[in-house]
Amino acid sequence: MTTSVLPDETADRFATARQVADAVLFEGYVLYPYRASAAKNKLRWQFGVLVPPHWGARSAEHSLQRTECLMEPRSGARLSAELRFLHAQRRSVQRLCPDGEFETVAELELPDRVLVPWDEGVEERVPLDAEISRLTGEGVTVPFTRPAGEETEPVHDADGRLVGRLVRRRAELRGRVRLTASELDGPYAALRLTATVENTSGWQPEDTDADRDAALPHSLVGAHLFLGLSAGSFVSMTDPPEWAAGAVAACRNEHVWPVLAGDSGCADVVLSSPIILEDHPAIAPESPGALYDALEIDEILALRTAALTDQEKREARGTDPRAAEVIELADTMPPEVLERLHGAVRALREVTGPGPAAPDDLTPDVPGLRPDTPWWDPESDRSVDPVRDRITVDGHAVGAGSRVLLRPGLRRTDAQDLFLQGRTAHVEAVLHDVDGGVHLAVTVEGDPGVDIRREQGRFLYFQPDEIAPLEDA
Repeated sequence: MTTSVLPDETADRFATARQVADAVLFEGYVLYPYRASAAKNKLRWQFGVLVPPHWGARSAEHSLQRTECLMEPRSGARLSAELRFLHAQRRSVQRLCPDGEFETVAELELPDRVLVPWDEGVEERVPLDAEISRLTGEGVTVPFTRPAGEETEPVHDADGRLVGRLVRRRAELRGRVRLTASELDGPYAALRLTATVENTSGWQPEDTDADRDAALPHSLVGAHLFLGLSAGSFVSMTDPPEWAAGAVAACRNEHVWPVLAGDSGCADVVLSSPIILEDHPAIAPESPGALYDALEIDEILALRTAALTDQEKREARGTDPRAAEVIELADTMPPEVLERLHGAVRALREVTGPGPAAPDDLTPDVPGLRPDTPWWDPESDRSVDPVRDRITVDGHAVGAGSRVLLRPGLRRTDAQDLFLQGRTAHVEAVLHDVDGGVHLAVTVEGDPGVDIRREQGRFLYFQPDEIAPLEDA
């Protein structure tokens, strides 16, 4: 049977995945510079938007998400699910007139912020829980409704006097979640789980010229789904075992992609996201808070936000409470927290001893190759010496120390080569690649950074027919 509240143990398993789901839910909610007047904040909410069916029929957007994945439940297992989305509510700003009435205005100036009209997002959840045995056949369908509503919030000035109010209006939302399961053909005790989320609102625009903004209050925004097994595991859709590869390929996912979520190594939770993720996605531990810009550029956003003018910060604070939190975060971030955002390398591991030796039969049998040196290292082959080797170009011996004239050929695609045409350069090395090709490493005469480039081994490379010798080496 279904329930309106998830079991405690399931809620705990969803906790780790919820951090990533929050990033998905609020992706692009309000973008830098966090003001309603910014052009990038005029067209919002691009991911996971399920529009009313009537609007979907006349637009390129859709009203349904479909998730299919494989699971291996144990006997007596239960499946818990939770749909999460944002319910857009339209906020208008009203000023108090001398006669005591309120009039709608484009903005309301306050000492610390500038209030403007804005669409806020209210988080909604639809939880359900059912025995796996109930999902076969017709499955389980849970309809839900979020009623229309209107709320007002008084606005006071610095002295506590009433100067206006905010009016928030929400439209009615209707939808349903359906879960079904079917057995896979073959000897494996696995099931194909199908979960659909659908907007069933009957709204349709009265105005034939209505745009997307009119449909958003009647839409499920940022919709995504949690799925959790009380006993058993899900199969990775990204890296399935060999026995499940064909069944995984046959799964049909529409407008979402399911990945294993939660703690690494666990397979009892799936996040079906409108943004493609990898298995076990995680928020970087260095991230100080939500910046609503995908999390990969926290350092840049924090620095740029702190550099906004006082007037720009006032506008951001008045745009949305979440934008105000970003401004406060950037203004109060300690230096040591900002330093952590500069970068972290997670692929390193502690070396406690020599690695395992390669089997003797894997050592290439190449004349001159020393087994203790990688094959790609020039020192591995005594038959070549980049510093002493010479080649003949137009009857001249060319090698390290030669002066040459650069004339990039037609095969090159780097537009910067146009600036090197006719320049003179010094050859630093003659290199041979594994395909038998020859390349000349050069430094350009007159380059003020030539000493640094030579020290770091950062050269420009040309083939013999792209240079003209000026003298023998």
